[in-house]
Amino acid sequence: QVQLVESGGGLVQPGGSLRLSCVASASRFSTYAMGWYRQAPGKQRELVASITSGGSTNYEDSVKGRFTISRDNAKNTVYLQMNSLKPEDTAVYYCNAHKASAFTTYNYWGQGSQVTVSS
Repeated sequence: QVQLVESGGGLVQPGGSLRLSCVASASRFSTYAMGWYRQAPGKQRELVASITSGGSTNYEDSVKGRFTISRDNAKNTVYLQMNSLKPEDTAVYYCNAHKASAFTTYNYWGQGSQVTVSS
């Protein structure tokens, strides 16, 4: 079982920045693909950014050029740097850890961190 603990959310004005952090309890953190998802009220959860075990990244179109996902395997931590925030970025942000083998799929979620972008 892997526990994911998020931090760094809060209230920020449009155009501002926040950095989310997610610390994982996994003993082999580096083997997991990590992702950040978000869910706004009344909407489905969507993938915002992901990073593979090898460090390749992928972003949802609306955040490209504004958000950056990174990982520090020595600290068992994944980050989401969010710049030029917009009101439509308001959502609960969830950290995800994923790994698949030939026989088993592992999928873990954090508790969520509220991000509110408002003046």
